[in-house]
This record gives sequence, C-alpha cells and structure tokens, in this order.
Amino acid sequence: MSGIVTNWLMAFLHHLAAFTLFAALAYEVILLRQPFSLRTAQSLLRVDQIYGIAAVAILVIGFGRVMHFEKGEDFYFHSLPFIVKISLFLLVGILSIYPTVKFLSWRGALKQQQLPQVSEETLSMIRRLIHIELVAVIAIMLCAAMMAKGVGYVG
Repeated sequence: MSGIVTNWLMAFLHHLAAFTLFAALAYEVILLRQPFSLRTAQSLLRVDQIYGIAAVAILVIGFGRVMHFEKGEDFYFHSLPFIVKISLFLLVGILSIYPTVKFLSWRGALKQQQLPQVSEETLSMIRRLIHIELVAVIAIMLCAAMMAKGVGYVG
C-alpha cells in the first residue's frame, strides 16, 4: 500500500512542479507585456526564481519517478516521447539561461529601488525566448501524455 501512495504522491508533486513552471512562464509573458517599471522588474526576478525552483523540482522528482517509481527506467529509456520530452526540457533549460542571467543582473539596481537600465532589444529578446520556452513546455506536455499511454515505446 505504501508504494501506491508514494507513486501517486510523487506523480502529484511532479505535476504540481510542472504546472508551477508553466504558470511562472505564463506570468513572465504577462509581465513582459507591461511597461517596464521597478515593480515589473522586481516581479520578474521573483517569478523567475519560482520558475527555477520548479524546474529543479521537476528534474529531481521526475528522475526519481523514472528510477524508483512508476514503470521503471527500462520503459522510459525505450520511449521516444520520453527522449523527446527530456530533450525539450534541456532546450527549455538552455533557453532560460539568457533571461535568468539578465534578471539576476538587475539585483543591484533593484536593491537600491532603482529601475535597471535595459534596452528594448534586450526585453524583446527575453520575450521571444520565454515565448519559445512556453511553446516547448506545451510540447513537453504532449510528449508526457503520449508517453503515459505507451505511444512510441520501442522495447
């Protein structure tokens, strides 16, 4: 019985982290549509921290599920949607580096309650990257649904 409880609890935590990550990205998109202000910059920094925590939680819990719970690593490592899902997650992680580094660079100005100096080109690049991340996360959700139903299993 405890194995069943652990499986559903781990699944719940994994999904909670995934929805948190998605919500954080969506909120970043909303914030980046507003005029750039001190409050917007502060919010972006906080939301990006939540995004990072959610991403780490997804990774840790997800690989815990693969290795110790659910169907086992043999199933997942022979699943094309799983491999695509992990690849997309890696892509999202790489794409998130630029916005995160930019947000972190604002800390000094924000601590002094000053608006960071950010060009419109930089904000535009951040917007584009976050939009791409959001689309990739939606593709990850598709892969997760396919994987859960055994689509693309080559074992």
